[in-house]
Amino acid sequence: MAQKNVRILQYDVIFEEAEEGGYSAYVPTLPGCISEGDSFEEVKTNIQEAITAYLESLEKDEIKDTFESTGNTMIGRVDIPYPKTI
Repeated sequence: MAQKNVRILQYDVIFEEAEEGGYSAYVPTLPGCISEGDSFEEVKTNIQEAITAYLESLEKDEIKDTFESTGNTMIGRVDIPYPKTI
């Protein structure tokens, strides 16, 4: 059953694979909102929980400016040919 008065917020999340194993994730628009996990699924769940806790903290402190997500950021990877001399 869907909850009334609930809106879905979308945040861009950066996921990085750690050299020592596992993953880390952070939300650029929520400074300090970071998490880790041993697997991708775990870090995804953990960052969702971290975002929820972050927003609850903002609401408790009556800071509402950050509730709106941008939703316009795209993250990708590009290859750059560069001389081997560096």
